[in-house]
Amino acid sequence: MSDIIQLLPDSVANQIAAGEVVQRPASAVKELIENAIDAGADKIQLILKDAGKSLIQVIDNGCGMSLTDARMCFERHATSKIRKAEDLFAIRTMGFRGEAMASIAAIAQVELKTRRVEDELGTLIEIEGSEVVKQEACQCNAGTSICIKNLFYNIPARRNFLKGNPVEMRHIIDEFQRVALANPQIFFTLHHDGQEVYHLPSASLKQRIIHLLGNQYNQRLVPVEEETSIINLKGYVGKPEFARKTRGEQFFFVNNRFIKDGYLNHAVMTAFEELLPDESYPLYVLFIDIDPAKIDINVHPTKTEIKYQDEKSIYAIIRSAVKRSLGRYNITPTIDFDQENSIEHLITAKPLEDIVAPSISFNPDFNPFAAESTTKRDPNFRNHGDYQKSAIPANWDTLYQISQRDAPQQHQMDTGEQKVEINDEQVIKSSERQLFQIHNRLILSQIKSGFMLLNQQYAHERVLYERFLQQLENHSGVSQQTLFPQSVTLNGADFEMLRELLPDVRALGFDIREFGKNTVVVEGIPAELPNANEHELLEHLLEGFKNNLAILKLDKRDNLARALARNGAIKAGTRLSLEEMNILVDQLFACQMPNISLSGKPIIITFTLAELLEKFEK
Repeated sequence: MSDIIQLLPDSVANQIAAGEVVQRPASAVKELIENAIDAGADKIQLILKDAGKSLIQVIDNGCGMSLTDARMCFERHATSKIRKAEDLFAIRTMGFRGEAMASIAAIAQVELKTRRVEDELGTLIEIEGSEVVKQEACQCNAGTSICIKNLFYNIPARRNFLKGNPVEMRHIIDEFQRVALANPQIFFTLHHDGQEVYHLPSASLKQRIIHLLGNQYNQRLVPVEEETSIINLKGYVGKPEFARKTRGEQFFFVNNRFIKDGYLNHAVMTAFEELLPDESYPLYVLFIDIDPAKIDINVHPTKTEIKYQDEKSIYAIIRSAVKRSLGRYNITPTIDFDQENSIEHLITAKPLEDIVAPSISFNPDFNPFAAESTTKRDPNFRNHGDYQKSAIPANWDTLYQISQRDAPQQHQMDTGEQKVEINDEQVIKSSERQLFQIHNRLILSQIKSGFMLLNQQYAHERVLYERFLQQLENHSGVSQQTLFPQSVTLNGADFEMLRELLPDVRALGFDIREFGKNTVVVEGIPAELPNANEHELLEHLLEGFKNNLAILKLDKRDNLARALARNGAIKAGTRLSLEEMNILVDQLFACQMPNISLSGKPIIITFTLAELLEKFEK
């Protein structure tokens, strides 16, 4: 029997390795930008076409490469970052394995132009599927320009698994934001299909956060800074009142490398304990500077996981530093009056001799029950006579008429005779129904066998959800035009998501058009939500959509209808009139699933007369 084990060709081995290193265009963008940063560039341009599927180009003004280095960078395990195994525990650069360029060259058409400052001519190399097609001298600027065309062109199965352009663009923006936050001293630009998405000049960390996430974040940031013998911590956390329902704005950096760490994230969430509503996540951008010998970053292909020698100490430092910053900037309440200095600035010192005791003047002869004719006017009291006239008005008895009015009709529990059969329960028709609202949260209605309690918020969510689903299927949403069109500016990822959802959003009744960079103009909103704020409505809609997408993995239209219904429904504590309650009950029982809320909880709970009587007999 012949031998069956053989070495794979380098091209096949590179394609296999590419499956771990390059999962989508965003992975290639991350590797190329990190290489530009390691090259010492202070200006990096990213140019994309078709969300990176057709073209990814990164241009930098770094150190450039010689002819030999340009050719070697596409070989497997060829790197300038380490020389021996011990160097893995002293890494300060972004890349070190030497796999990215070889993996990218195996699955795309790559064009590299590079020149060192001291060289007169640069080098041009073209590679397709790990094969060098062209290598020659060329004229180019100092630094490196690398183009990746037709990603996964020779692996159709992998290319077919790529999502639509808006989804892939969101992943690219996420990677771009992480690198841009970690390097605020570098000038970045991002162009997609000929339009500039980001223009980020060199700035401080706070300015970089504002440039990336929006001007409204200027008032939301609380600085954090702590220096210890274990780690140095700096960065910003968001104020609790601006926390969001999704985890999209949490950034941890270790030695300027973005990481994902649930343990450290728990430390920050613990610091916000009792300051956040349920299922809310604050913004934070925190940088940890630590000795590379105390961590291991070579534990995951994407380098987003790190092992620490002393995790518990790092956890305690982060938790205490964030908590102290929140307290220092009066975000958390304090009962230590020695540390509370906000009152001291309101009190000014004054000499004792300048303090004058307040004086009070009054008329000892004033009788409020005396007749107007016998009242003596005191010259020290202005408009005394006018006060006396209005003290006991002539029609004083009408003030008590409001207490004699009949109680509202919804408080009565009388039954009628006309009934309609719904879900095996006889529910009174709206023309005869008497309803009662309990604590502005529940609606009580009498039925044949007893009574039912209905959760008004869950009921309205169900009504809106099924209505929005029908509108999405029939494209029949009705729009209520706003008096003045409102412009809404979103961050890059949310803007790309809105562009993806725009046809369905318009089908719901929104009248929205794009208006420049990351900005849309809202000219109309769904008629079911007439009093909503346009900016808050869009933000909550996108937040709910992302939250449902991460947890429930819903269909796009179902997700959109669910998010808008939860955002537009009346909330617990809203006072409803009898007519509004009747309409809500009628609409609920017209739904396909009137008993179950969007979260799977019951909307209606019934109590039989026998159960009530049994309570009295105990």
